[in-house]
Amino acid sequence: MIRPRRIVRRWRLAPSALPGDEPRHATWLELFFDLIFVLALAAVQDRLTDAVPDVDEILRTAGLFMIVWWAWLGQAFYDTRFDPDDLRHRLTVLVGMVGAGMMTVGARDAPDSLLLPIGYLVVRGMLLALYLRVRAISPTTRHLTTVYLTGFGVGWLLWAASLGVPADSRPVLWLTGLTVELVTPWLGRRWLTRHPVHPSHLPERIGQFTIIVLGVSLTDLIGAVSTWPSPAVALVAVAGFLIPASLWWIYTTFLDVGLAASRLSAGIGYAALHGAIGSALLLLGWCLGQAVHEAEAGNDLPAMLRLLLAVSLASWMLGGLALQRITLGAIPPVRMLIAVVAIGLLAATGLVPPPTAVIPLLALLMIGYAVISSRLIRRFGQSQIRQDRIRQNQQGT
Repeated sequence: MIRPRRIVRRWRLAPSALPGDEPRHATWLELFFDLIFVLALAAVQDRLTDAVPDVDEILRTAGLFMIVWWAWLGQAFYDTRFDPDDLRHRLTVLVGMVGAGMMTVGARDAPDSLLLPIGYLVVRGMLLALYLRVRAISPTTRHLTTVYLTGFGVGWLLWAASLGVPADSRPVLWLTGLTVELVTPWLGRRWLTRHPVHPSHLPERIGQFTIIVLGVSLTDLIGAVSTWPSPAVALVAVAGFLIPASLWWIYTTFLDVGLAASRLSAGIGYAALHGAIGSALLLLGWCLGQAVHEAEAGNDLPAMLRLLLAVSLASWMLGGLALQRITLGAIPPVRMLIAVVAIGLLAATGLVPPPTAVIPLLALLMIGYAVISSRLIRRFGQSQIRQDRIRQNQQGT
């Protein structure tokens, strides 16, 4: 007979922490974990059903996106600090994926359905169990896990409390719990920086999630195209595809250059910016799908839809500037000037109602922005590499 204490002791035989300079890429389990969140993001995007949503609907959808994003991000931060390749870790993550599936099903009817909060409790509960498991690795790890177990534990209790209140009151507890969890890494930053995230693994994982969001954002655009589209609809659809393709070009250039690797530390600011960028991408995809629908109906784009298009693209640009601020310590003046000019042109294109005109104009603008920004990012990256080599040589001597 296996005694309970022996089971607990075996569970807490913790995996070793990952060395900071060891090459690290996404595992098959991590990629499998991502699949369920593809469905969860699609369910969140489906919340935007009206042709012109009101502010409340947009805010509710953004809030649900943050919940899904935060649930995914917690696992990514754990995986980037610890070696996850053993049976117990796999089983725990698979249980968490069941919770993510419940979140996916419950996102459409939240807050009326209890599936969303129950699924979130499962996902975060498994993460807390994983942190308990690695707590005994070292004093540094003990401090790190104390931060997460305290803040995330309080958030978990608030989400659990939401199960016993009326549906209208649940979002208040969800927001409070999510806020507690979001500020936890900032409050514990001093201890988290002593156990920094992996310099290449975390950007890769967050980059993969961003590409997933970009792919999900295309579903509305593709789904809006009929089997035999008219030339006008085909023009809007092709031009609409070129817009996220341009964003993909800029972002992957940023990742390839590796600007973020040397300044990640605890990775908190880097991850937080990607939350805002991801929500902008999801909104952009919905807007492009609506533009195709309006083109098929022969209508002009409503002013609200044109505004949301401009806001989503401007948010992406500002997020890119902020990422460069984190990675380089400053925003180069040339990069800032180009972004200001591009945002001004975005506002100007918002005055053009026909979708057959405004979407191609936006596509041309974003293609030009991608070409110029990518060249600047590569130039800044090469400059940083030279500076790092000079610094290493000086330290060596």
